[in-house]
Amino acid sequence: MTGPAARAAQLTKSYGTGDTRVVALDAVDVEIESGRFTAVMGPSGSGKSTLMHCLAGLDTATSGRTWIGETEVTGLNDRQLTRLRRDRVGFVFQSFNLLPTLSALENITLPGDIAGRRTDRAWLDQVIDTLGLGDRLGHRPAQLSGGQQQRVAVARALAARPQLVFADEPTGNLDSRSGSEVLGFLRRSVDELGQTVVMVTHDPAAAAHADLVLFLADGRIVDRLPDPDADGVLARMRRLDARRDAPGASTGTTGTTGTTAEPS
Repeated sequence: MTGPAARAAQLTKSYGTGDTRVVALDAVDVEIESGRFTAVMGPSGSGKSTLMHCLAGLDTATSGRTWIGETEVTGLNDRQLTRLRRDRVGFVFQSFNLLPTLSALENITLPGDIAGRRTDRAWLDQVIDTLGLGDRLGHRPAQLSGGQQQRVAVARALAARPQLVFADEPTGNLDSRSGSEVLGFLRRSVDELGQTVVMVTHDPAAAAHADLVLFLADGRIVDRLPDPDADGVLARMRRLDARRDAPGASTGTTGTTGTTAEPS
């Protein structure tokens, strides 16, 4: 795939009107590079999950435009959005969202089965091998650890070989060891399978697995950190928190006032 995996131009998302208007995204311009692992971080309420949902077509923008590949998401009807998400996007969420009556393998292939899409067995085997699930395929979710369940959810997201995988706090319900395993597998899906991953997280150690970290504050991208490590990410987050708490700082709750970026 050439060009960015996803992008947004002047993407704005607001809720309410007048004095109660809340600006979640404030004219965001961003490109998500193909074949890379991008993490999105920011204080609570900064707009990071809203950005992911709008890029993925899970939420509609108030104004601005978004694309997945060369397809403009903005303006697609419900049927077109469903097809786009089904065929070209994978999702991994904090809650595993596995069906308890199905085996791991049946959960992995379920979206394709519902769509009537033939499974690429060679690709599926490669995903399963990469995620280390070969000896767990017959197990139901209750027979799997939290880390194993999340790996099944990752495999389900990758099974259709989507252009882009969105992960929203994928380690939020996991202990540190299981979380590290899942992050390692997401990293390998980029390095070994050529996947593109966008992950929303609040955890500097999780963000350190990415190629690039985007920092949001008050609905704007205010900083970016390539080739991150946990200490560097934590330092950037502390800087954002300090600026947010400074007297006279924008709260991002109304209007379009935001924070400007400092040099990297």
